[in-house]
Amino acid sequence: MIELKDLQLLTALARHQHFAKAAEACNMSQPAFSMRIRGLEDKLGLSIVRRGNRFQGLTAEGQMIVERARSILDDAKALNQEIAAARGEVTGTLIVGVVPTATSYAAQLIDRMHQAHPRVLVRLEVTTSLNIQQRLYDGTLDVGVTYSDSVGRDDMSVQHLYDEAYVLFASEQLLEGHGPDISWQAAAQLPLSLLEPQMQNRRILDRIFSDLSLRPEIVSEASGFMASIVMARAGSVATILPRALIEALGPLEGTRALKLIEPEPSWPICLASIERQPELTTIRALKGVIAATAP
Repeated sequence: MIELKDLQLLTALARHQHFAKAAEACNMSQPAFSMRIRGLEDKLGLSIVRRGNRFQGLTAEGQMIVERARSILDDAKALNQEIAAARGEVTGTLIVGVVPTATSYAAQLIDRMHQAHPRVLVRLEVTTSLNIQQRLYDGTLDVGVTYSDSVGRDDMSVQHLYDEAYVLFASEQLLEGHGPDISWQAAAQLPLSLLEPQMQNRRILDRIFSDLSLRPEIVSEASGFMASIVMARAGSVATILPRALIEALGPLEGTRALKLIEPEPSWPICLASIERQPELTTIRALKGVIAATAP
């Protein structure tokens, strides 16, 4: 009989596409992991993995098993949570994927979740909007805090959270002479540190500059905001940040955050999850926390 552990290992292999990485994610040695997968193949009497000098993907039979395995693992997780809920408890692990621009909002949300349901462990993973969408489909994320326009398929539940707006953040010295706001045209003339081009936030900013026929001076790129914030505080660059992040950080000595105008675009951020029946109790609890604090 196939064990849930076997299915967990196989779905990890499908996700990482690499034996060593999948073994590490499952807290196993690679030899033990490989032996367990080989044992599953022997048990089923068919090949699951296409092998060569390195992992070459799953066979058609292996892919079919993975798709069913994800559904079975979801059902097992839901059952465990429903049993706990029947005892009057909300417990379990909730895995949340979040785009970098929404990290501050997600952190505040997790804090409220902890206050309301202290027995729920929330694991926050900062990643791209594309990766969030893919991992919601393969079941390795429970929910995503992401851009609404990046959510595909009809079987996705989407709840609006807030609209992302932008500020220019830099040292007081670099912004000397500017008032409380700044145009995108003026911002494009400053040395900028932005997210990497594959990030959704960067694509949004590039689109805004392009629509205005502007060519900003981009001097550095990063996968997260911390490097840009540090450089901006040092006075060498300016950066463009979500307003929610600046509000969460509060005043930083020697810096200013100017409202970006002409235009004043915003992009909706949502909570996305795959529609399930029944819905995971941890997801229901999270949605309850959001509803309780909505304006």
